[in-house]
Amino acid sequence: MDEELITDWFDAYADDVYRFLIYYTSTSDVEDLVQEVFIKAIDRYDSFKGDASPKTWLISIARNLAIDEARKNKRKDWRKLIKSYENKVDISPEDKQLISERKLELHQAISKLKQDYRDVVILRGIEELSVMETATILKWSDSKVRVTFHRALKALKLHVEEVQYES
Repeated sequence: MDEELITDWFDAYADDVYRFLIYYTSTSDVEDLVQEVFIKAIDRYDSFKGDASPKTWLISIARNLAIDEARKNKRKDWRKLIKSYENKVDISPEDKQLISERKLELHQAISKLKQDYRDVVILRGIEELSVMETATILKWSDSKVRVTFHRALKALKLHVEEVQYES
């Protein structure tokens, strides 16, 4: 096992894993899970065959850990506001409030989606993974990813409209 390689992967992909876990778990307290992803990667490095990119492999590990964590803690409160990276540009307080409200609306709408739709929206729409990478992580065919993503976006649009109507 090449520790320097895992260190390079950490430098390259830790932020991606972090953002994925924030969206997937609906909490910004994911630092421990991020560390656990890379610990698992070190422990299971021999099982990495190179069929997928390191990023895809690491996000697969992150997804499985997040599922295990949710099962373990029996907490599926998808309604928490996810803190995401704030843009480094100076914006007015009004714009910050508007952005915050839109993020909340979007997150509330995502939280109303069924699990398969949530998974594909987070991976394809938020993490911007390719169809192939998403299919590898979810263990689906490419066509299932495309169809499910299309259906999820339709459902998400309806849920966003519901959230906006409720506000």
